[in-house]
Amino acid sequence: MKNMKKFMSLALTASLVAAGFAGCGSKDDTSSSAGNESSSAAGENVFKIGGIGPVTGPAGAYGDAVDKGARLAVKEINAAGGIGGSQIEFKFEDDEHDAEKSVNAYNTLKDWGMQMLVGTVTSTPCIAVAAESEADNMFLLTPSATAVESIAPSNAFRLCFSDPAQGTKSAEYIGENKLASKVAVVYDSSDTYSSGIYENFVKEAKNQGLEIVASEAFTSDSKSDFNVQLQKAKDGGAELIFLPIYYQEASLILKQAHDIGFDTQFFGCDGLDGILGVENFDTSLAEGTMLLTPFVPDAQDEATQKFVKAYAEEYKDEVPIQFAADAYDCIYAIKEAAEKAGITPDMSVSDICDALKTSMTEITVDGVTGHITWTEDGEPSKEPKAVKIENGAYTAM
Repeated sequence: MKNMKKFMSLALTASLVAAGFAGCGSKDDTSSSAGNESSSAAGENVFKIGGIGPVTGPAGAYGDAVDKGARLAVKEINAAGGIGGSQIEFKFEDDEHDAEKSVNAYNTLKDWGMQMLVGTVTSTPCIAVAAESEADNMFLLTPSATAVESIAPSNAFRLCFSDPAQGTKSAEYIGENKLASKVAVVYDSSDTYSSGIYENFVKEAKNQGLEIVASEAFTSDSKSDFNVQLQKAKDGGAELIFLPIYYQEASLILKQAHDIGFDTQFFGCDGLDGILGVENFDTSLAEGTMLLTPFVPDAQDEATQKFVKAYAEEYKDEVPIQFAADAYDCIYAIKEAAEKAGITPDMSVSDICDALKTSMTEITVDGVTGHITWTEDGEPSKEPKAVKIENGAYTAM
């Protein structure tokens, strides 16, 4: 399995490079988080953890949340004594959801002295960076890159659900809860994340007795006008539209469905988290929209309540989205695995990685995104939660 993962990683990276990466630029110029470094630690007895994700651009809400969630966990862990007595420094770089810029960000963090990586946030950049980290034997834990290939190398783990898992679980939830019998799907065929979820949703939909009345694709070059897709879904009698896409495009679809008088249910995955923060979007149009996610901010368990309260205090009453929760759990997972393995900051990057690859499969994290364990292939085991947008907030179902 490891050899197969390595082969897939190298092949996909070669494909990305061949697709025409242009000349590299400095991340120092584009990172909105430049200088956004948790530096409560000083001296050599310090673990340096890097983070990469989009803080600007169309997926900017994801990276911003990951940066904030990770920094909050670092602050708490340092205040409690650090990792095995060693403090943590954390530095986050903006990749604008671009594979080439993500690799540049990775190299910037290496120059800084990164020993472990929380990232990247989105799938296509993560596939490129995972191959780089494999060559360095740098430990990688992505909070939210869902493509199977994102953690193909043996040094890579993820905290979120994979695309196949999200597609399957979504179809199961819709079928088992009898939300609809006729379903339309609108997805981005040019995006790894969206296509991966779509393919597995369609497979499981058959098992659930769901009729797919319309499967409508768009691409990164045609993601502003969805009237054709919506009209086909409407003509097919869709009782629910499944949206395995990011929140920016979803907000346009909800607006255009409203404009043509198409009143139906919408259901998405973690990519929809962030839709309530879209600038100039009438959030009342998202009322009733459902999504599967591992995190619900109004959950009543002690861990979630403590995290939401601390996040609000740190970031001016902001309510954390799932991506912040994922990153928060990533830092605590690294702490657990590091202490289990007994690693120290003076170890080499490769020795740290080798130790963590073993200890990650031996720990259990009771985090804000669930009760989590990991298998050797880097996949987490935990249960998803369903969320419905009600009164302008994400509410547990």
